[in-house]
Amino acid sequence: MNNTKYVFVTGGVTSSLGKGIIAASLAKLLQERGYSVTIQKLDPYINIDPGTLNPYEHGECYVTDDGAETDLDLGHYERFLNIPTSQANNVTTGRIYQSVINKERRGDFLGKTVQVIPHITDEIKHRIKILGNTGDYDIVITEIGGTVGDIESLPYIEAVRQLQWELGEDNAIVIHLTLVPYLAAAGELKTKPTQHSVKMLMQSGIGPNILVCRSEHEISEDIKRKLALFCNVKKEDVIQSLDAETIYDVPNLMFEEGLDRVVLNKLDLSTEKQPELVDWNCFVKKYKNPKRTLEIGLIGKYVELHDSYKSITEAFIHAGSTHEAKVNVRWIHSEELSVDNIKEHLEGLDGMLVAPGFGERGIEGKIEAVKYARENNIPFLGICLGMQMAVIEFARNVLNLSDANSTEMNEKTSAPVINLMEEQKDITDMGGTMRLGAWDCQLTEGSKTFEAYKTADISERHRHRYEFNSEYKEQIEAAGMKATGINPKTGLVEVVEIPDHPWFVGVQYHPEYKSTVLNPHPLFLSFIEAAIKYSEN
Repeated sequence: MNNTKYVFVTGGVTSSLGKGIIAASLAKLLQERGYSVTIQKLDPYINIDPGTLNPYEHGECYVTDDGAETDLDLGHYERFLNIPTSQANNVTTGRIYQSVINKERRGDFLGKTVQVIPHITDEIKHRIKILGNTGDYDIVITEIGGTVGDIESLPYIEAVRQLQWELGEDNAIVIHLTLVPYLAAAGELKTKPTQHSVKMLMQSGIGPNILVCRSEHEISEDIKRKLALFCNVKKEDVIQSLDAETIYDVPNLMFEEGLDRVVLNKLDLSTEKQPELVDWNCFVKKYKNPKRTLEIGLIGKYVELHDSYKSITEAFIHAGSTHEAKVNVRWIHSEELSVDNIKEHLEGLDGMLVAPGFGERGIEGKIEAVKYARENNIPFLGICLGMQMAVIEFARNVLNLSDANSTEMNEKTSAPVINLMEEQKDITDMGGTMRLGAWDCQLTEGSKTFEAYKTADISERHRHRYEFNSEYKEQIEAAGMKATGINPKTGLVEVVEIPDHPWFVGVQYHPEYKSTVLNPHPLFLSFIEAAIKYSEN
């Protein structure tokens, strides 16, 4: 019999309270207590996946090993738990409706009227239980996107209500994350927004089992008692979540508040084994007590919203902590870079990362940044589009192919050193059609990348349509840029390096997706090490 328990995390009052971080922190504590845990995110938007969403709107699109384009919260789940997620860990309303409509078209409902209840809610329940049915997990934590009261969230809330009734109160609980704001004029914390939020949840047939209250100020015992009384929970089930110095402090703060203990008691599971968080706290200690500071330039097109590059900045933190270095990111908009001001923007950097992206906007600025890093021996890492820009810059300024470009930017270029992948040429639909997920790569022994990974055979996650044009490989290599990583099946160039440069690496894949707190990515470790050496010269 399957004994998987379910924890649902809902949000109230306002968005951006940090449901993903609370869910990931709880999961980390439960994992430390010896339970196998995973987290999934249910997103109420109608897009099939976040792959076609503008980074300005949604932040980074995260990619899993099995090729799912997902919400950035899955990155937090992987970074905290150190285990990979999958297609099943992120579900959107669009995907739910698409599945139900496909079933209706096939005749699966035998001519019945297809309705939100039971058909949509049944599909949601099925998606929630997929991970539990594998038998791999003791506890599945499900984060419901959006805020209670949103029209879009109603089917999810109803599905949770039904599941609680079907599974029983020992097997499915609801944590409601809410805000207890401080009104400076009154000089006090206000519980009314939380009361209204819980009332709205209860109108949908769900009474929260645990309240996690975000606040800027300490929540007194009196206020906890008041919240317990008006929100129909026990006082010990009111957990305060004060603003933390870093997201990596949250597991410790939640342990001090007893969130994991309360959850396990509700689920009738043992609390005997205590979470120790030894490796985690070793990381936090190094992160908070750096011995040096580095200035790394992140050149991108979406720098106004830092979440657009969330996995990259977190990978900097993981690698920086290992080297006991604080990484200050200098956010540089590629559209603002030109030949005239490049030195002004990039001077003083210890390293430079040219970020992923799509489209023509800001491309020339990225190419100028690559040139500056190459000519001034600044440690350089180009990711996806950043790697492609490195190839274009080299072709233009070293091979003197002045028209060198990507056919993404100029279909008629006479030197298409970056070209549309063969299997992408007949694709017209945008969503979920790129080269996605984990692909193998073979590294050249003795290369910088090989030295970083300490192995020749690697697997990394991809998200791209365009590739290094192998017709130019011989010419480019003869001039001094080497292809040091190749996909063994397709021959696709995955990695380029300039051996004469102290540290110049471009990768077609996204190493940032696989960096975690306990396993910083080797390429980022090597890049930060190179930046430290450069800073000391």
